Amino acid sequence: MISRDSQIIQNTMTKFHINHRPIGIDHAPYIIAEMSANHNGDINNAYKIIDMAKACGADAVKMQTYTPDTITLDSSAPDFQIKGGLWDGRTLYELYQQAYTPWDWHKPLFDYARSKDITMFSSPFDFTAVDLLEDLNAPAYKIASFEAVDLPLIKYVASTGKPMIISTGMADSDEIAEAVAAAREGGCSQLALLHCVSGYPAPAGDYNLRTILDMQTRYGVPVGLSDHTLDNTTAVSSVALGACIIEKHVTLDRNGGGADDSFSLEADELMALCRDSKTAWQALGQVDYGRKSSEIGNAQFRRSLYFVKDMQAGEVITPEHIRSVRPGFGLAPKFYDALIGKKVKSNIEANTPTSWEKIGS
Repeated sequence: MISRDSQIIQNTMTKFHINHRPIGIDHAPYIIAEMSANHNGDINNAYKIIDMAKACGADAVKMQTYTPDTITLDSSAPDFQIKGGLWDGRTLYELYQQAYTPWDWHKPLFDYARSKDITMFSSPFDFTAVDLLEDLNAPAYKIASFEAVDLPLIKYVASTGKPMIISTGMADSDEIAEAVAAAREGGCSQLALLHCVSGYPAPAGDYNLRTILDMQTRYGVPVGLSDHTLDNTTAVSSVALGACIIEKHVTLDRNGGGADDSFSLEADELMALCRDSKTAWQALGQVDYGRKSSEIGNAQFRRSLYFVKDMQAGEVITPEHIRSVRPGFGLAPKFYDALIGKKVKSNIEANTPTSWEKIGS
């Protein structure tokens, strides 16, 4: 059973699942371990990241499918130069030449992930990447924030009929609406959005997590978080606002020197994210004012009214005779005024719980 507000949101959302794993506010957050460039050019590192993600409890490993030539142009013109940030002084082509995952790695990595019983899918950056991933029977697709304005690409991905996740970093509400419309027009029936800030790393204060609630109602799809902060606080907090997918970059070694290593989670942090996000989701529960199973044993220690002096039958109860104390075997303290002035029916020993059977007129 879920809360009324959650029920209203759920009723407006489309159903979403990847590899038969349902995703939504009624289910524990779906954790995506983003490998990105953190294999650092060694396929053995990629295998180890898959192993790490599985061991830590992630639901999926995600990669990125592009080459330098499919994502940018080999140019040193000012438009193609990176100024500031982690990759200052490089051209886009140089960055992606270092960061890309060779296409001939894709099949062995997909096969390895299947052998480890963890889902793998990817972000395609052009039509040829989609075609490659279709040949590998990728179970889902993720549109990166920078490609959220590439409506032809979104429509092409949608035409596969696979579940699609779109990150929304840098996109305003109109651009998000256009991306959603393109996905629907292309035939996508299972769509989710990720609230995102495309800073590497991004400060927690930029995330404005309350946007997640607005996105749920505005676009009517499951909403998650693509988190580029340096710890897990923002991601775990997002669960309280309905984030049902969490994507984080992961690495074997934050000091490994790769393009994305410095803002990625290591194994112990990924394990904590998987654990803590699930705990946060469980803690949300439902609107429930009833006594919880964990409280039953302690209910006896609530305050109640006790006789604190010996009394003779027929004696009138005064404030000197009863007190509100722990434990809880007597009448509730709310009956204090009702007992004052009443007579006891029989002799009473001090430290006896009050009860209506002991009280006369």
